[in-house]
Amino acid sequence: MSVVVITGASSGIGEATARVLAEKGHKLVLAARRIDRLEALERELSPRTEVLTVRADVARPEDVEGLARMAAERFGGIDVWINNAGVGHSLPWWEEETQALRRVVDVNLTGPILATKAVLPYMLPKRRGHIINVASVAGHVGTTGVYSATKFGLRGHTEALRRELLPYGIRVSLVTPGFIRTELTKGNPMRMPSAEVAGRVIARLVERPRREVVVPGWYRVVISFNHWFPGLTDWITSRFLRTEGGVGQPRRLRLR
Repeated sequence: MSVVVITGASSGIGEATARVLAEKGHKLVLAARRIDRLEALERELSPRTEVLTVRADVARPEDVEGLARMAAERFGGIDVWINNAGVGHSLPWWEEETQALRRVVDVNLTGPILATKAVLPYMLPKRRGHIINVASVAGHVGTTGVYSATKFGLRGHTEALRRELLPYGIRVSLVTPGFIRTELTKGNPMRMPSAEVAGRVIARLVERPRREVVVPGWYRVVISFNHWFPGLTDWITSRFLRTEGGVGQPRRLRLR
């Protein structure tokens, strides 16, 4: 069984992924800022597998370095690292405080880069490992200025990283969720799959690495539509698909 680190594990897709991987017997290192939520999840999952919880903010280099160190010390190494932590912003983004926008960039893009930098010293000498980055369909189809920018950036980083690490035997995968029912989307009335659906997809990816997985799969149609008909996608998104942080409730833009 693998040693799997999951950031953003206190809720949503990260929490669901932890539950599925625990069912399969993988050893888990769960990280997030809400340590109370992590400890509750640890109590739930401990009867099934070994679990270590670590309070960590992925935007802080010292936190992700400490997370990697504690995981390696506890389990003797790290097999899989899942960069799942993410935050959104409301619309229109230019009405947000600058610090809030910087936080989106720090968590969604800088965080995975820092975390990968922190874990590679434990993977490179063994010439094996697997890094999984959780992005968004908003990283293929731009809908919200700053959130989409971070997810486009994470997709580009993941593609380059996959090629950089291929000679070292380290696999790199991208998970691209569409609308998933989580705390971030609780105000959205549209029908969407549960976080468990995404968790099971990521768990399969842990055991059978692939370059990219889109979940739910039908969002591949949306991505292709944007590629082939960008003008029409512009018209549609400008009227119907403007959402809070790419994952929230549809809302009309307020112009000042």
